[in-house]
Amino acid sequence: MELFGDKVSLRTTTGADRESLLAIRRTPEVAARWRSDDLEAEFDDDLTDEETTQFTILDRSTDEIVGLVQFGEETEPDYRHASIDIYVAPSHHRQGIATDALAALVSYLFGPENHHRLTIDPAADNTPAIGCYQNVGFQPVGVMRQYERQADGSWADGLLMELLRSDWQQRR
Repeated sequence: MELFGDKVSLRTTTGADRESLLAIRRTPEVAARWRSDDLEAEFDDDLTDEETTQFTILDRSTDEIVGLVQFGEETEPDYRHASIDIYVAPSHHRQGIATDALAALVSYLFGPENHHRLTIDPAADNTPAIGCYQNVGFQPVGVMRQYERQADGSWADGLLMELLRSDWQQRR
């Protein structure tokens, strides 16, 4: 499957993307937010996880792999929604790549996938990510205290953000 934004294309992640995506995950900026005890095994497990859909982000001007965006779905009809995660190579930060990738995925999730609500949960201190998500239309819902374990064993807060289809439609 392929999705398109103005700056990026998103295609279903395959094993052929492994080394490029692992190199991005190993950069200090990404590794600080996407920690892993066994990065290779985690990547392989995620690739075959039937509950997560992954898209490799490609820069349309160069066809270079620049990141990954994924979503998982709550399928219980009374709570149906999708949650999103994303990482982008530091060399492509602050260029609109993540915003464009998210917008393409959001259009797909509100369109063919027929979701009415999407969530994303950055670290509460990740100001650049929060700003990016707000540019797409996500709004803070609340702080999830001591949400994520850190490398040193301490706990850090997360920010729950959501985007409703009605809000997305108003922005378009």
